[in-house]
Amino acid sequence: MRLPEDLRVYLVIGEADCAGRPIDWVVAEAVAGGVTAVQLREKARSSAEVAALASRLRRQLDPAGVPLIVNDDLEAAIACEAAGLHVGQDDLPAEEARRRLPAGRRLGLSITRLEDLESARSGQADHLGIGPVFATKTKADAAPALGLAGLTRIRAARPLVPAIAIGGITLRNARDVMESGVDGLAVISAIAGAQRPRQAATELRAIVEAVLRERERGQ
Repeated sequence: MRLPEDLRVYLVIGEADCAGRPIDWVVAEAVAGGVTAVQLREKARSSAEVAALASRLRRQLDPAGVPLIVNDDLEAAIACEAAGLHVGQDDLPAEEARRRLPAGRRLGLSITRLEDLESARSGQADHLGIGPVFATKTKADAAPALGLAGLTRIRAARPLVPAIAIGGITLRNARDVMESGVDGLAVISAIAGAQRPRQAATELRAIVEAVLRERERGQ
């Protein structure tokens, strides 16, 4: 299931990311502003709790045609019939996740260094999440920042697999990140922590679309 258009503006979110506001409201505002996919990331909750929250968000997202991805909790992803699962290098192995995921569900895989691409060569992942590009405070155990040069190098190594960049991405650096060749941007605080999530999503989507149009004209 390889649909880069869904990956253009990819919101990663948990309740703690919402600056004290209801996650339902933040997600609704983000989608209204142009977010194309949502990943629910709740590492400290039980599978049952994650599934319940994911099911609630799906009722918002399904009518808008925005897929919901669950981070690292296979049982919750299956229980809430999410569009897919995202795993990191220290989570459930991609091969096992692919084997256990129901048919038609997508699988995302985090890539934090060039060597991680070995775990993606078997074709298990539908898309890659490359990062962190820049230092970030939203993930306590984040790997060292790749920088734009590192991101570009990893992206070039797997050009045919849809990929999004994540980590420290803001409106100020979004264009530079997109110019690395990725299909879209994944953000947390740039939207979830923004005073006006809808406006932030709209502005980020505009940057992404502008770079993609320029890329098409240059081909």
